[in-house]
Amino acid sequence: MARHIGRSPISTAEQLVALGASLFSRGLTFGRTGNLSAMDDDGTLLMTPTGVSLGELDVDSLSRVDATGQHIGGLPPTKEAFLHQAMYRARPSARAVVHTHSTYSAAVSCMRDTNADNAIPPLTAYYAMRVGKLPLLPYHAPGDPALGPLAEVAAADHHALLLANHGPIVAAADLASAADALEELEETAKLHLLLQGHPTSPVSDDEVARLGDLYR
Repeated sequence: MARHIGRSPISTAEQLVALGASLFSRGLTFGRTGNLSAMDDDGTLLMTPTGVSLGELDVDSLSRVDATGQHIGGLPPTKEAFLHQAMYRARPSARAVVHTHSTYSAAVSCMRDTNADNAIPPLTAYYAMRVGKLPLLPYHAPGDPALGPLAEVAAADHHALLLANHGPIVAAADLASAADALEELEETAKLHLLLQGHPTSPVSDDEVARLGDLYR
């Protein structure tokens, strides 16, 4: 999934490193939280390593995981590799997964009355386009593999999920699209929190469906 700017090829590994630095510099992840993955041209997965800040990634230390989930190169992968693999199994067209603990999305995931079927209302057309319906999965400790089967079931119908007391995870056709959806999710979570206690007019169900058909 190398892309080109002018005549310079940018490898999947370089895209992962650049996205990690961008997310970190803009406060969408912090410390050593969050993880990214993308399918390389040979069909293996490149993943961010465990215990490494997304702001300090380098191409040579990225983890490489084969189709069976075996670690075959680089540093050991994130302890949430099973979540990425669940998303890929559920969504065969996906070639990238982005997971962060971004502040506003994580805040929504902690709210007692959050709707488990759709954690954030479609307040804007761009949210309807890029995210759509957002299931909230029940709390599991970070790295608990029991969350994997739940994520796989939910991801069959939804490319974005919210993990209770944790944060969002998004699968898409490429890293840029996954990042766009995650950022739209985070901004809409912020709007959702700012509008608490105020009457709102979300985008209609019919319009959400129409926009989803056009853009997802």
